[in-house]
Amino acid sequence: MLGLRCLSFAYQDLEEIPYISILQHQDTLEVLDLSYNLLEHPALLGELEKLTTLILDCNNYTSHVKFPFMPSVTTVWINKNKIKNLPTFVEEVRRKNSQYDEQRSCTKLFNGGSLCQYLDYRQYVISQIPGLEVLDDKEVLEEERIEAQNVYKLQRSSVFKKKKT
Repeated sequence: MLGLRCLSFAYQDLEEIPYISILQHQDTLEVLDLSYNLLEHPALLGELEKLTTLILDCNNYTSHVKFPFMPSVTTVWINKNKIKNLPTFVEEVRRKNSQYDEQRSCTKLFNGGSLCQYLDYRQYVISQIPGLEVLDDKEVLEEERIEAQNVYKLQRSSVFKKKKT
C-alpha cells in the first residue's frame, strides 16, 4: 500500500484526531490538515516522522495545548483557536520543539485586532523563537529580529530573574 503525502480531515466536526487512519501513512505523510474541527489534543502526532506541515486552524486548542515533540515539523497553522495567552502558548511550542530555533518555521495564530496589536504580537513571537524565518507567511527580516529583541529584552530578563529566585 502506497502511503499518502498529504491528508485532510478538515470540516468533519471531529472531537478526536483519527490516529488509526493517519498512522497508516506515518512513513510518507508530510502535510496534515485537521482544520475546522473540535480538536483539543494533538498528542500522538509526534509519531509522524516525515510530517512537515500541520494545519490546526479553527479548532479548540488553548494556550495550554501540549504539543508532542515533532522534529520534522517546520510549518504550523493554528488560526482561530482559543489561544488567549500568547506567552504561554509560545513557551510550550519553544519548549517542546526547540528545533524551531534552528529551522525555518511559520506559525499563524494572530486572529485580528489593530495593526499595532499585530506588530506587537509579531515582535513578541520573533523575540521568543529567535531562529524563526517565516511568521504569518512573511519573512522575518534581520531588522525585525533586532527590534524584537530590543523591545522584549527586558521582559525576558525579568521573567528569567523570577525563575531563578
